[in-house]
Amino acid sequence: MTITHDVIVIGGGAAGLMCALTAGQRGRRVLLIEHANRVGKKILMSGGGRCNFTNTGTSPANYLSANPHYCKSALARYTPARFIELIERHGIAYHEKELGQLFCDISSKLIVRMLLDECAAAQVLIETGCGIDSVQHGDGGFRVKTSGGSFAAPSLVVASGGLSIPSMGATGFGYELARQFGHAVLPTRAGLVPLTLSGKHQERLQDLSGVTVPVEAHCGKQSFRNFMLFTHRGVSGPAILQISSYWQPGDDPASDAGRNLRLDLLPGQDALAWLLEQRRQRPAAELKTVLSDALPRRFAQRLCEIWLPNRPMKQFNEPQLHELAATLSAWPLVASGTEGYRTAEVTLGGVDTDGLSSSTMMSRHVPGLYFIGEVVDVTGWLGGYNFQWAWASGHAAGMAV
Repeated sequence: MTITHDVIVIGGGAAGLMCALTAGQRGRRVLLIEHANRVGKKILMSGGGRCNFTNTGTSPANYLSANPHYCKSALARYTPARFIELIERHGIAYHEKELGQLFCDISSKLIVRMLLDECAAAQVLIETGCGIDSVQHGDGGFRVKTSGGSFAAPSLVVASGGLSIPSMGATGFGYELARQFGHAVLPTRAGLVPLTLSGKHQERLQDLSGVTVPVEAHCGKQSFRNFMLFTHRGVSGPAILQISSYWQPGDDPASDAGRNLRLDLLPGQDALAWLLEQRRQRPAAELKTVLSDALPRRFAQRLCEIWLPNRPMKQFNEPQLHELAATLSAWPLVASGTEGYRTAEVTLGGVDTDGLSSSTMMSRHVPGLYFIGEVVDVTGWLGGYNFQWAWASGHAAGMAV
């Protein structure tokens, strides 16, 4: 026996829940199917359990996509202010951490509870622990065969997420479904992910594990200023996670034209002017001592063991200080790869937006079929932007189904 609904949503993450509750509020009979044992798992773990649920500075410029214009419509129609309004209506206390990032004061569990309460009020049916065997499309819409029975609906929304953090249940199901219905899927890779080093690069830095350095990370034309953290296998921290989405294996570290990584170790400062001033004030001090005032001591010493000549400041002439400044302003970091989907916060690439409507998220190939959230080729920066895309794309589809 097949049970019929108006809308079936596959995936109980941020985008799927938002779509389901929005459609339900419009009187649609909605079934949400989640293969894991509970909904909102990535919401629960995000932001260290506090959920960085949006960013007040959200704009299309904060997203990567083969079509940078695609996200504009949905983001304009469901803004951070709309989600904040929802949060406040449910009495959830929150705070701004930095750079417009909003977090729950208490727990990300409150966000999941809020979404579930909204779904319940809109009479959304939620089936968890429900694996999908097949999806078929016919005259009457879509038929979804699952471990919990067969369901049918004229509208099907795919909100199954990407490949990041497979331990949380991430799979490539949404991409397979997209291909089944004639959609192109752009190559996927891990985004917002720690970078790994190898060979001599790792050997030189691995004993600095745990040391943090304020940097401005550059890759091609993109840059982010924040902290870098040395790890046993490479580098992490907000600046590295951000720039990782723009870096790709194979980028030529020797080329200034490619997406090679460069770190400004004195962000916000004129390195040459700083060095000249240090030479004037402290002529007898060695370079490693001077650098230890601006950088973590162990890192400053390592720089002077391998990359920079260590001697008293008075022994550097101006051309040599120019060379030092150039290295400190654009220190080359030769990454060999990333930690992969295991620790990546997001998946870059995905369902090609050329096959989707930017206003409704509906397929241009199959009427009634929608793709939202991380499964689509729209990826946000670190800092609440991916949740805002989930809310906005989920709302757009929820208003259209």
